[in-house]
Amino acid sequence: MNRTSLEAPPEIAAEAPRTFWIDLHGCAKNQVDAEEIRARLEAAGWIAQDGPKGAGILVVNTCGFIESAKKESLDAVLDLKARYPGSRILMAGCLAQRYPEDLAAELPEADGIFGNGDLARIAEAAETLRRGGRPVLVPEAAPPARPPRTTLFSYPRSAYLKISEGCSNRCSYCAIPLIRGDARSRAVEDVAAEARDLVSRGIFELNLIGQDLGAYGLDSLGRPALPELLGELCRIEADFRIRMLYIHPDHFPDPVLDLCSRDPRILPYFDLPFQHASGPVLKAMNRRGDAETYLGLIGRIRDRLPEAVLRSTFLVGFPGETDEDFEALRDFQDRARLTWLGAFEYSREEDTPAAALKGRVSRKTASERRRRVEEAQRPITEEALRGFLGRELEVLVEEPVEGEELSLGRSYAQAPEVDGLVVLNARLEPGLVVRARVVAVNGVDMEAVVRKQ
Repeated sequence: MNRTSLEAPPEIAAEAPRTFWIDLHGCAKNQVDAEEIRARLEAAGWIAQDGPKGAGILVVNTCGFIESAKKESLDAVLDLKARYPGSRILMAGCLAQRYPEDLAAELPEADGIFGNGDLARIAEAAETLRRGGRPVLVPEAAPPARPPRTTLFSYPRSAYLKISEGCSNRCSYCAIPLIRGDARSRAVEDVAAEARDLVSRGIFELNLIGQDLGAYGLDSLGRPALPELLGELCRIEADFRIRMLYIHPDHFPDPVLDLCSRDPRILPYFDLPFQHASGPVLKAMNRRGDAETYLGLIGRIRDRLPEAVLRSTFLVGFPGETDEDFEALRDFQDRARLTWLGAFEYSREEDTPAAALKGRVSRKTASERRRRVEEAQRPITEEALRGFLGRELEVLVEEPVEGEELSLGRSYAQAPEVDGLVVLNARLEPGLVVRARVVAVNGVDMEAVVRKQ
C-alpha cells in the first residue's frame, strides 16, 4: 500500500509556521510512534510547542483499534479544528493508516492524512501541509528499526521499548493486522542497543512492548526469541528494571520464568490477554487455548514465581457468546484470581472475520456482562493487594499530589497507565526510586510510608 496525493485546496494558501504540537491517542505503541514523529520533525527543523495554541500544525496521532477509540480520535480532530482554525490538522496514526481515502473525502477538518507505515516520511507530509498542500500519504510499511526518540512522553525515568511491529496471530475480531501488517521483529542487537542508550539516559523502567512479545523472533529467526532478548538485556551493567507487556497466552515462552528467577531486574509482572475461557468462543476468536490450559499457565507462573503479578483482558459480547459461555468466563475469572483485569465489549470491525459471524450479542447484554466482570474483579484485586500489606516495595515516583504532602508512584506490581498506584506519604521528586512499606489498601491503590534514607 503506497497511496500519495499532494492536492492543494484553494482555501489553504499561506505558509504556516514550522511549529507543531502532537495530540496523542491510543496505546503504548502509538506513544512510541508519537515520540518518533516528534524527533523526526525536530530533526527537520520544526519546533515543538507545549500546547496547541498558535502551532502551525497539530498532529493528531489517532487510534483505530475499536469503535470508541475511533470516535475519540475523530472528535479530537473536530475539536482542535474548531478551537484553532488557524492551525492545520495532520491526521496521523492507525485511523489514518486504515481509512485514508474515506477520511480525505469526508473529513475536511483534516487538512492532511499521514499513515504510520513509514514514519521517516513525516517531515515530507508536514512540509507539504505547511506550504498549502493537502497530503494524503500512506507509505508502504518500513522494516522495524530503532526509532529516533529525543523526547519521551512517559513519566520521568520510564520508557516504552517497542521490540516488534504488527501481528500475525489473526484473532478474528482484531483489526491490527489490517492496520500494521504481519509481525516484524527487530533484531536482538538493535533492541539491546536502544535499551543501553535509554538506560544511559537515566531510564530506570524499560517497558517492553509489541502486539505479542511471545511471538518476537518467530518471523525473523523461526523461533521465540524473547528469552534470548531478555538475556541480552541482562548483560547491561546498570540498575534498571524490565517489564514485559502483552504476551499472547497461546505461546507463552516458559524460559522467561527462569530468567525472572535469576535476575530480579526482570519484573515478575505478566500481561496475558486471555480474552475468554469458553472453548467455542475461543475457537471462533481463532485462539487455540482453553480454560484449563490457561489455568495451567497461571499455575506454572505462580509456582515458579510466587510473587508474580498477573494482568489480563476479557472480551465480552463476542458474536455467538451464550449465557453458558459467559458463565464459563466468570468461572475462569474466579479460579484465576488475576491481580488486574480489564473488561471490554466486542467492537465489530469491518473486514475482520468476526464481522461476518452470526449471533450478535445485544449492546445491552454485552454491557451487563462487562459490568458483572468488573464488579466481580474488585474484591479479587483488593484481596491481591492486601497481600502486600506490611511489605516494603521499591517504588518509582511519578508525580507529587498537588496541594498535598503526598506523591504517586508505581511498584513492580503496577504497569504504567493501566493499573492502580502507590500513594506515598511524602512529597517527592518525579523519577526518584524509594523504598516504602505498604500500610493500607484503598480500592485499586496501595498506601505506603517511605523509608527514611
